[in-house]
Amino acid sequence: MAFNTLKKLLLAALFLSLPLQSMAWGMLGHRVVGEIAQRNMTCKAKKQVEKILGGESVAMASNWADFVKSDPSYKYLDSWHYVNFKEGLTYDAFVNNLQQDTATNIHTKLNMLVAELKKKDLPMEKKQMYLRLVIHMVGDIHQPMHAGRPEDLGGNRVKLFWFGESTNLHRLWDSDLIESQNLSYTEYSTHLNKTTKAERKELMKQPISQWLYDSYLISNKIYSGVEPEQRLSYRYNYDNLETLNQQLLKGGIHLAALLNEIFG
Repeated sequence: MAFNTLKKLLLAALFLSLPLQSMAWGMLGHRVVGEIAQRNMTCKAKKQVEKILGGESVAMASNWADFVKSDPSYKYLDSWHYVNFKEGLTYDAFVNNLQQDTATNIHTKLNMLVAELKKKDLPMEKKQMYLRLVIHMVGDIHQPMHAGRPEDLGGNRVKLFWFGESTNLHRLWDSDLIESQNLSYTEYSTHLNKTTKAERKELMKQPISQWLYDSYLISNKIYSGVEPEQRLSYRYNYDNLETLNQQLLKGGIHLAALLNEIFG
Protein backbone atom coordinates (compact mmCIF):
# COMPACT_ATOMS: atom_id res chain seq x y z
CA MET A 1 0.00 0.00 0.00
CA ALA A 2 2.80 2.41 0.94
CA PHE A 3 4.67 1.59 -2.29
CA ASN A 4 1.57 2.27 -4.42
CA THR A 5 0.98 5.59 -2.69
CA LEU A 6 4.62 6.62 -3.21
CA LYS A 7 4.40 5.58 -6.87
CA LYS A 8 1.32 7.76 -7.38
CA LEU A 9 2.96 10.74 -5.69
CA LEU A 10 6.09 10.42 -7.81
CA LEU A 11 4.02 10.17 -10.99
CA ALA A 12 2.01 13.24 -10.02
CA ALA A 13 5.20 15.18 -9.28
CA LEU A 14 6.66 14.18 -12.63
CA PHE A 15 3.51 15.23 -14.47
CA LEU A 16 3.36 18.61 -12.75
CA SER A 17 7.00 19.30 -13.57
CA LEU A 18 6.53 19.01 -17.33
CA PRO A 19 6.67 22.18 -19.50
CA LEU A 20 3.08 23.26 -20.15
CA GLN A 21 3.73 24.74 -23.59
CA SER A 22 4.62 21.36 -25.05
CA MET A 23 1.88 19.29 -23.44
CA ALA A 24 -1.44 18.39 -25.00
CA TRP A 25 -4.52 16.56 -23.77
CA GLY A 26 -2.81 15.58 -20.53
CA MET A 27 -2.42 11.88 -19.70
CA LEU A 28 -6.12 11.08 -20.01
CA GLY A 29 -6.66 12.67 -23.42
CA HIS A 30 -3.57 11.09 -24.96
CA ARG A 31 -4.65 7.68 -23.71
CA VAL A 32 -8.12 8.15 -25.18
CA VAL A 33 -6.56 8.92 -28.59
CA GLY A 34 -4.25 5.91 -28.26
CA GLU A 35 -7.01 3.53 -27.19
CA ILE A 36 -9.31 4.58 -30.04
CA ALA A 37 -6.41 4.13 -32.46
CA GLN A 38 -5.71 0.61 -31.23
CA ARG A 39 -9.36 -0.33 -31.66
CA ASN A 40 -9.27 0.82 -35.30
CA MET A 41 -5.92 -0.55 -36.50
CA THR A 42 -5.51 -3.50 -38.84
CA CYS A 43 -4.43 -6.82 -37.34
CA LYS A 44 -1.08 -6.58 -39.12
CA ALA A 45 -0.42 -3.09 -37.79
CA LYS A 46 -1.39 -4.16 -34.26
CA LYS A 47 1.08 -7.05 -34.34
CA GLN A 48 3.92 -4.85 -35.59
CA VAL A 49 3.21 -2.15 -33.03
CA GLU A 50 2.97 -4.71 -30.21
CA LYS A 51 6.32 -6.18 -31.28
CA ILE A 52 8.02 -2.77 -31.21
CA LEU A 53 6.46 -1.64 -27.94
CA GLY A 54 7.10 -4.97 -26.23
CA GLY A 55 3.46 -5.54 -25.38
CA GLU A 56 2.84 -1.99 -24.16
CA SER A 57 -0.48 -0.70 -25.46
CA VAL A 58 -0.75 2.32 -27.74
CA ALA A 59 -2.67 4.11 -24.98
CA MET A 60 0.04 3.55 -22.38
CA ALA A 61 2.81 4.50 -24.81
CA SER A 62 1.08 7.77 -25.65
CA ASN A 63 2.50 9.81 -22.75
CA TRP A 64 6.16 8.83 -23.05
CA ALA A 65 6.99 12.00 -24.99
CA ASP A 66 5.73 14.13 -22.09
CA PHE A 67 7.30 12.03 -19.34
CA VAL A 68 10.80 12.33 -20.83
CA LYS A 69 10.56 16.12 -20.49
CA SER A 70 11.91 15.57 -16.98
CA ASP A 71 15.20 14.40 -18.56
CA PRO A 72 17.32 17.34 -19.84
CA SER A 73 18.82 15.15 -22.56
CA TYR A 74 15.43 15.22 -24.31
CA LYS A 75 15.12 19.01 -24.19
CA TYR A 76 15.51 19.13 -27.98
CA LEU A 77 12.07 17.53 -28.32
CA ASP A 78 10.21 20.52 -26.80
CA SER A 79 9.44 22.18 -30.14
CA TRP A 80 8.26 18.90 -31.70
CA HIS A 81 4.89 19.15 -29.94
CA TYR A 82 3.31 22.17 -31.65
CA VAL A 83 3.36 24.67 -34.51
CA ASN A 84 2.07 28.24 -34.32
CA PHE A 85 0.28 30.26 -37.01
CA LYS A 86 -0.87 33.81 -37.52
CA GLU A 87 -4.59 34.54 -37.83
CA GLY A 88 -6.71 34.57 -41.00
CA LEU A 89 -5.07 31.92 -43.18
CA THR A 90 -7.10 30.20 -45.90
CA TYR A 91 -6.56 26.48 -46.42
CA ASP A 92 -4.45 27.10 -49.52
CA ALA A 93 -2.31 29.67 -47.72
CA PHE A 94 -2.04 27.35 -44.75
CA VAL A 95 -0.88 24.39 -46.87
CA ASN A 96 1.55 26.63 -48.75
CA ASN A 97 2.95 27.69 -45.39
CA LEU A 98 3.41 24.05 -44.39
CA GLN A 99 5.04 23.10 -47.69
CA GLN A 100 7.65 25.82 -47.25
CA ASP A 101 8.17 25.08 -43.58
CA THR A 102 11.66 23.94 -42.62
CA ALA A 103 11.47 24.81 -38.92
CA THR A 104 11.63 22.25 -36.14
CA ASN A 105 7.99 21.75 -35.21
CA ILE A 106 5.28 19.11 -35.02
CA HIS A 107 4.59 19.15 -38.77
CA THR A 108 8.13 18.76 -40.05
CA LYS A 109 9.14 16.26 -37.38
CA LEU A 110 6.04 14.07 -37.65
CA ASN A 111 6.61 13.67 -41.37
CA MET A 112 10.26 12.85 -40.69
CA LEU A 113 9.35 10.21 -38.11
CA VAL A 114 6.82 8.55 -40.42
CA ALA A 115 9.41 8.33 -43.19
CA GLU A 116 11.96 6.84 -40.78
CA LEU A 117 9.54 4.25 -39.43
CA LYS A 118 8.87 3.00 -42.96
CA LYS A 119 12.54 2.02 -43.32
CA LYS A 120 13.02 -1.74 -42.95
CA ASP A 121 16.53 -1.46 -41.49
CA LEU A 122 15.73 1.04 -38.72
CA PRO A 123 17.23 -0.21 -35.42
CA MET A 124 14.68 -1.44 -32.88
CA GLU A 125 15.70 1.16 -30.29
CA LYS A 126 14.93 3.96 -32.74
CA LYS A 127 11.73 2.27 -33.89
CA GLN A 128 10.45 2.24 -30.33
CA MET A 129 11.30 5.88 -29.65
CA TYR A 130 9.98 7.11 -32.99
CA LEU A 131 6.76 5.14 -32.64
CA ARG A 132 6.12 6.54 -29.17
CA LEU A 133 6.73 10.04 -30.51
CA VAL A 134 4.35 9.54 -33.46
CA ILE A 135 1.61 8.25 -31.16
CA HIS A 136 1.98 11.28 -28.93
CA MET A 137 2.39 13.89 -31.66
CA VAL A 138 -0.75 12.84 -33.53
CA GLY A 139 -2.62 13.43 -30.28
CA ASP A 140 -0.92 16.82 -29.92
CA ILE A 141 -2.01 17.91 -33.40
CA HIS A 142 -5.66 17.41 -32.46
CA GLN A 143 -5.43 19.59 -29.34
CA PRO A 144 -6.43 22.89 -31.03
CA MET A 145 -4.18 25.09 -28.92
CA HIS A 146 -1.15 23.29 -30.35
CA ALA A 147 -1.93 25.15 -33.56
CA GLY A 148 -2.50 28.38 -31.67
CA ARG A 149 -0.81 31.76 -31.76
CA PRO A 150 2.88 32.34 -31.09
CA GLU A 151 2.42 35.57 -29.12
CA ASP A 152 0.60 33.85 -26.24
CA LEU A 153 2.35 30.45 -26.45
CA GLY A 154 -0.73 28.66 -27.71
CA GLY A 155 -3.01 30.13 -25.05
CA ASN A 156 -0.67 29.62 -22.08
CA ARG A 157 -0.65 33.36 -21.43
CA VAL A 158 -4.45 33.69 -21.56
CA LYS A 159 -5.30 33.46 -17.86
CA LEU A 160 -8.71 32.07 -16.88
CA PHE A 161 -10.61 30.50 -13.98
CA TRP A 162 -12.15 27.02 -14.25
CA PHE A 163 -14.75 26.34 -11.54
CA GLY A 164 -12.99 28.96 -9.41
CA GLU A 165 -9.49 27.55 -9.89
CA SER A 166 -6.78 29.48 -11.73
CA THR A 167 -5.89 28.04 -15.14
CA ASN A 168 -5.11 29.20 -18.68
CA LEU A 169 -6.61 28.63 -22.10
CA HIS A 170 -4.03 26.01 -23.08
CA ARG A 171 -4.40 24.00 -19.89
CA LEU A 172 -8.17 24.26 -20.13
CA TRP A 173 -8.07 22.31 -23.38
CA ASP A 174 -5.16 20.09 -22.32
CA SER A 175 -6.80 18.61 -19.28
CA ASP A 176 -9.42 20.69 -17.44
CA LEU A 177 -12.28 19.97 -19.86
CA ILE A 178 -11.40 16.29 -20.27
CA GLU A 179 -10.98 15.58 -16.58
CA SER A 180 -14.33 17.27 -15.89
CA GLN A 181 -16.05 14.41 -17.74
CA ASN A 182 -14.96 12.10 -14.89
CA LEU A 183 -14.33 9.05 -17.09
CA SER A 184 -11.44 6.60 -17.32
CA TYR A 185 -9.65 6.51 -20.67
CA THR A 186 -11.25 3.17 -21.54
CA GLU A 187 -14.74 4.43 -20.64
CA TYR A 188 -14.17 7.63 -22.63
CA SER A 189 -12.84 5.68 -25.64
CA THR A 190 -15.84 3.35 -25.64
CA HIS A 191 -18.16 6.35 -25.46
CA LEU A 192 -16.53 8.05 -28.45
CA ASN A 193 -15.59 5.11 -30.67
CA LYS A 194 -18.89 4.81 -32.53
CA THR A 195 -18.24 5.63 -36.18
CA THR A 196 -19.64 4.02 -39.30
CA LYS A 197 -17.41 2.35 -41.86
CA ALA A 198 -18.01 5.27 -44.25
CA GLU A 199 -17.11 7.83 -41.56
CA ARG A 200 -13.89 5.97 -40.70
CA LYS A 201 -12.95 5.70 -44.37
CA GLU A 202 -13.45 9.44 -44.87
CA LEU A 203 -11.40 10.35 -41.79
CA MET A 204 -8.62 7.91 -42.61
CA LYS A 205 -7.91 9.46 -46.00
CA GLN A 206 -7.44 12.99 -44.65
CA PRO A 207 -3.83 14.28 -44.86
CA ILE A 208 -1.86 15.65 -41.92
CA SER A 209 -2.26 19.17 -43.34
CA GLN A 210 -6.04 18.82 -42.95
CA TRP A 211 -5.69 17.68 -39.34
CA LEU A 212 -3.62 20.75 -38.58
CA TYR A 213 -5.89 23.16 -40.43
CA ASP A 214 -8.96 21.84 -38.61
CA SER A 215 -7.19 22.39 -35.28
CA TYR A 216 -6.12 25.86 -36.42
CA LEU A 217 -9.71 26.84 -37.26
CA ILE A 218 -10.96 25.50 -33.93
CA SER A 219 -8.24 27.39 -32.06
CA ASN A 220 -9.44 30.64 -33.65
CA LYS A 221 -12.97 29.95 -32.35
CA ILE A 222 -11.60 29.08 -28.92
CA TYR A 223 -9.71 32.37 -28.73
CA SER A 224 -12.82 34.35 -29.70
CA GLY A 225 -14.92 32.51 -27.12
CA VAL A 226 -13.18 33.78 -23.97
CA GLU A 227 -11.95 36.94 -22.32
CA PRO A 228 -8.81 37.10 -20.14
CA GLU A 229 -9.53 36.37 -16.48
CA GLN A 230 -12.99 35.03 -17.39
CA ARG A 231 -14.63 32.62 -14.94
CA LEU A 232 -15.76 29.48 -16.74
CA SER A 233 -17.72 26.44 -15.60
CA TYR A 234 -20.73 24.36 -16.70
CA ARG A 235 -21.79 26.52 -19.64
CA TYR A 236 -18.35 26.42 -21.24
CA ASN A 237 -18.30 22.66 -20.86
CA TYR A 238 -21.74 22.39 -22.47
CA ASP A 239 -20.81 24.66 -25.39
CA ASN A 240 -17.48 22.96 -26.15
CA LEU A 241 -17.89 19.29 -25.24
CA GLU A 242 -18.89 18.19 -28.75
CA THR A 243 -15.81 19.87 -30.23
CA LEU A 244 -13.58 18.28 -27.59
CA ASN A 245 -15.03 14.84 -28.23
CA GLN A 246 -14.73 15.17 -32.01
CA GLN A 247 -11.07 16.11 -31.74
CA LEU A 248 -10.32 13.15 -29.49
CA LEU A 249 -12.17 10.80 -31.83
CA LYS A 250 -10.53 12.19 -34.96
CA GLY A 251 -7.15 11.96 -33.27
CA GLY A 252 -7.68 8.26 -32.61
CA ILE A 253 -8.95 7.46 -36.12
CA HIS A 254 -6.18 9.50 -37.77
CA LEU A 255 -3.55 7.79 -35.63
CA ALA A 256 -4.94 4.39 -36.60
CA ALA A 257 -4.77 5.37 -40.27
CA LEU A 258 -1.17 6.53 -39.93
CA LEU A 259 -0.07 3.36 -38.11
CA ASN A 260 -1.92 1.23 -40.66
CA GLU A 261 -0.03 3.07 -43.40
CA ILE A 262 3.33 2.51 -41.71
CA PHE A 263 2.84 -1.07 -40.51
CA GLY A 264 -0.29 -2.41 -42.20
